Amino acid sequence: MKIADFKLEKWLNPLDPLAKHNLGASCVKALHMDELFELIGEDEDEFYEKELKNMSLHYGHFFGMERLLVALSKLYRDVKPSEILTAHGGTGANNLVITEIVEPGSNVVAFIPNYQQHYSIPESLGAEVRYLWLKEENKYLPDLNELKGLVDENTKLITISNPNNPTGSFIKEEMLREIGKIAGSVGAYVLCDEIYRGLDDDYMASIVDVYDRGIVTSSMSKVFSLAGTRVGWIVAKDKEMYNRLENRRSYDTICCGPFDELIAAIAIENKDKILARSKSIVYTNKKLLDEWLKTQAHLFCPNESFGTTVLISYDYDIATEKLCLDIFEETGLTLCHGDCFEMPKTFRLGYSMGNAEMFKTGLKVLGDYLKKLENYINFNVSIDEINNK
Repeated sequence: MKIADFKLEKWLNPLDPLAKHNLGASCVKALHMDELFELIGEDEDEFYEKELKNMSLHYGHFFGMERLLVALSKLYRDVKPSEILTAHGGTGANNLVITEIVEPGSNVVAFIPNYQQHYSIPESLGAEVRYLWLKEENKYLPDLNELKGLVDENTKLITISNPNNPTGSFIKEEMLREIGKIAGSVGAYVLCDEIYRGLDDDYMASIVDVYDRGIVTSSMSKVFSLAGTRVGWIVAKDKEMYNRLENRRSYDTICCGPFDELIAAIAIENKDKILARSKSIVYTNKKLLDEWLKTQAHLFCPNESFGTTVLISYDYDIATEKLCLDIFEETGLTLCHGDCFEMPKTFRLGYSMGNAEMFKTGLKVLGDYLKKLENYINFNVSIDEINNK
């Protein structure tokens, strides 16, 4: 099968190791092993002697390590360990769910902007993808009347991310229930990528709390700061769907690494400490961003973000990829251009990769570039002419 270029990964992956200032990434600053054990108050040497020294390097756990499944179940109101499967990261989880449910001739309703897997994989499988555009004037929340008009008896799947990637908008419980009702009216599943869930002080409702055909995907990558473990998971309370996903998992995953799942289990067992660290970084930097945006007359961000990124629109007459590439070449600062999310004249800015001083430095570099850009635009000088100055 043919599949579209993955725009976000094609853009970020080459730039990431070269960046001087990274405002493009969306993970909360990664933990090192020593930081993890210091944070949770456990001894690394004892961990090695007790857990690793005699660990078998045979296959891992075919449904997921029980210790990890038990810990993950406590992230939700009423989920059993037997309703969770581990996967190779959030991308592996999304791919597994979509390829199991979607087939040629079915249709998929995809909320957009969104992570590209949610619409490009269905398109590659021969499905009709109907887009529900999240609009700036609605603070990037869905229009439910529009959703009702997009679903029909052929709708197999509705795909969303919550909190949304890239905008950070969050669909709260009441609206989630309504989405479930709309999906239920045609017997569709709802795939909810919840990889950014967990940064609010209050419990953040999950699709599996409100809809029996809701399916969650998530991973250790974003709010838990352990992207390198490549541990993701799927929650499916519908038993028939769980069995289907478990069968497909045997074709493309078999199991995850036992070391990775053990580290993930330890982190999730200590989720309150991990999330407290994440919230400290995210809340501090988000305040800095909010204040900085007040100084930027040409940038607009209408919604509160519950994740680690915001989608910023601008009124410069410059294509988004050209703007972000010039920013990188001139300053070494990475952003994600809006075309990665089918959103022209926008860019995604992440605010969780570093401490406050690093983030303030990045904002200053970006602000200085935009001030220079504005000065040249006022004199009708093109961005290419700026590059030659």
